[in-house]
Amino acid sequence: MEFDEVLRKRRMVRSYDPDRPVPPELVDKLVRHALRAPSAGFSQGWGFLVLSAPADRDLYWSVTSFGPSLDSWMRRMRQAPLLIVAFSNKSVYLDRYAESDKGWTDRDENRWPVPYWDVDTGMAALLIHLTAVNEGLGSLFFGVPADKVGAFREAFGVPDEFAPVGTVAVGYPAPDKRSPSLRRGHRPVDEVVHHGRWAGRPVSPGDAV
Repeated sequence: MEFDEVLRKRRMVRSYDPDRPVPPELVDKLVRHALRAPSAGFSQGWGFLVLSAPADRDLYWSVTSFGPSLDSWMRRMRQAPLLIVAFSNKSVYLDRYAESDKGWTDRDENRWPVPYWDVDTGMAALLIHLTAVNEGLGSLFFGVPADKVGAFREAFGVPDEFAPVGTVAVGYPAPDKRSPSLRRGHRPVDEVVHHGRWAGRPVSPGDAV
């Protein structure tokens, strides 16, 4: 599939065919493509928990239940035959940038303008999502509820230094309901893209500051 077509077909899929598991070779491709994501300092401070066995998926849903208000949405989501949980590890980045070629020996988290450990892991999750589209699969990225993270960690033996950034559900798509949020439409390019300067008069070299 051409890349432009992958982007055109990309969407979040919430309904899956429960009778079509994702072949092991595609599971392997999804994860390997995630490892091609960029990372600051080539830190690669991420981890991935692959849940394909029915018992493992059932455990995931039991410890991360979103509550009765989303029962319909959850019933469709539970049909996904594959879940890949993406984790970030902040300590890997702090250690990497304390090395001699970076020089932030104090490991001060405040040096980072944004949490690149989460940003990079999100990019890796996006590569999983786009790979799924390219392979004729559907997928959805969603978060682990904050109040369920402790139970999730305990259930799957996740080390404390790894924080769940989100889960990618993957499977062969079934007839799906369009999200009502899509009625909002895409924001116009001119509204969100700014060339050269955001707004106002450009500052010239001779201007007083």
